[in-house]
Amino acid sequence: MFNKLIAALLPYMPKSLVWVFSKRYIAGKNIEEAIKVSKDLNSKGMMVTIDLLGEFITKLEQAEENKNTYLDIIDTVEKRDVNGNYSLKPTMFGLLLDKEVCYQHIREIVAKAASYNNFVRVDMEDSQCVDLEIDIFRRLKEEFPKNVGLVFQAYLKRTLDDIKALQDLNDKENPINYRLCKGIYVEPAEIAYKKYHEINEHFLTDLEYMFQNNIYPGIATHDVPLVEGAYKLIEKYNVPKEMYEFQMLYGVTPELRQSILDKGHRMRIYVPYGEQWFAYSTRRLKENPKMAWLIIKALFKRG
Repeated sequence: MFNKLIAALLPYMPKSLVWVFSKRYIAGKNIEEAIKVSKDLNSKGMMVTIDLLGEFITKLEQAEENKNTYLDIIDTVEKRDVNGNYSLKPTMFGLLLDKEVCYQHIREIVAKAASYNNFVRVDMEDSQCVDLEIDIFRRLKEEFPKNVGLVFQAYLKRTLDDIKALQDLNDKENPINYRLCKGIYVEPAEIAYKKYHEINEHFLTDLEYMFQNNIYPGIATHDVPLVEGAYKLIEKYNVPKEMYEFQMLYGVTPELRQSILDKGHRMRIYVPYGEQWFAYSTRRLKENPKMAWLIIKALFKRG
C-alpha cells in the first residue's frame, strides 16, 4: 500500500525530487548525455538503442518537430561512433492524428538511418495503435528490409497470430527483427493475459516460434524465469549468437544484465533521454510500484 501511495503521489511531487529517482533510469535530458551513457555501455560490451522520450502528441506541428529532432539525433550519434541503433514511438509523429503524415515522418527517419547502414525500431504502443503500427512496419520493411524492426507484446492475446501474419516479409538474407517484451499498457482482460505465469508462458511460446522461423528476436526482459527459459530455447534450437540478443532498460537489474553478458550473449540497453523524462518516470513507477522504495533510499543516500 505504501509503494502504491508513493506511485500515486509522484506526479504531484517537485520535479527536482523526482529526478533523484529518475536519473538512475534515464540517460539525461539532452543528446550529449545520452551519448556519454551509450559510450560507457559500449565500453562494457553492450550495444544500445537510443530513444527520445515523448508520445501521444496533440498537434501535427509537434510531429514535424520530433521528426527533425530525430534526424539530428541520428547525424549526431553516427558521428560519435556509438554502437547502437534507434527506437521511436509512432504517436510522437501523429499516428492518432494522421496516419499517413506519421508514416512519412517515420519513413524519413528510417531512410536517414539506412543512409548510415543503421536500424530503427518501431515501438508498439497500446491496443488502439497495434494495427496502425503493424501496417506502418509492413510498408517500411518492404522498402527498407535491413533497417527497420518492430516490437511485440506477449501479454496481448493476438500477438502470435500477428507474428505469423508478417512471415511473408521474412527471408534468410534479411531476417525480420522483433523486440519481444511482456507489455506495459493497461489493457482489458478480453484482449490481454493478466496472470504472471500466463504472460510468461506466452512470451516463451512467441520466442520459440521466432527461433523456429528464422526471426531475429530482441529478448526484452528483466525476469529471471524468462531469461532461463530463453537459455533453454537457445540451446534446444542451437541458435547462433548472431541471431538473437537480450535487451534491458537502462538502470534496471544490472546484476542480471551482467550475468547474461558473462555467459557470452549479446546485450542491448534501451537508453531513454529527453526533456519529457518526468512523464516517463511517473509511468514507470505506476507500472512497478515496488520501485517506490528506491526513491526513499535515494533521498537518504543523496540528501
